[in-house]
Amino acid sequence: MAVGRLRAVAVDCADPVALADFWVRVAGAETVFSSPQFVALNAGGMWVTLVRVAEYAPPTWPDGDRPKQFHFDLSVDDLDAAEAEAVALGAVKAAEQPAPDRWRVFLDPAGHPFCLSTQIPD
Repeated sequence: MAVGRLRAVAVDCADPVALADFWVRVAGAETVFSSPQFVALNAGGMWVTLVRVAEYAPPTWPDGDRPKQFHFDLSVDDLDAAEAEAVALGAVKAAEQPAPDRWRVFLDPAGHPFCLSTQIPD
């Protein structure tokens, strides 16, 4: 039996409000609470909280001294169209692309890796 049910993930960043704006536009999340220190998003039943951290340093992916701590996977119907939209909204396409025909890796404005994929069931 599970101890609990995963319902939220907390993400460290330098600017929670700006990062929330990005995720609202990229993932269709809804801002439920916002302050300069903390933003809570409802992303279709999964809660994402963005927390201001003093001296935040983004992960270095895929190599480096600060590995990724987590990443989001977003299900999409068309990789090329989703890529264009994500980049237009502020994402940066990662140099490392392990399987670009099935999923593509990007960095959000705070440097966190995330993937767009046609291989994730809804």
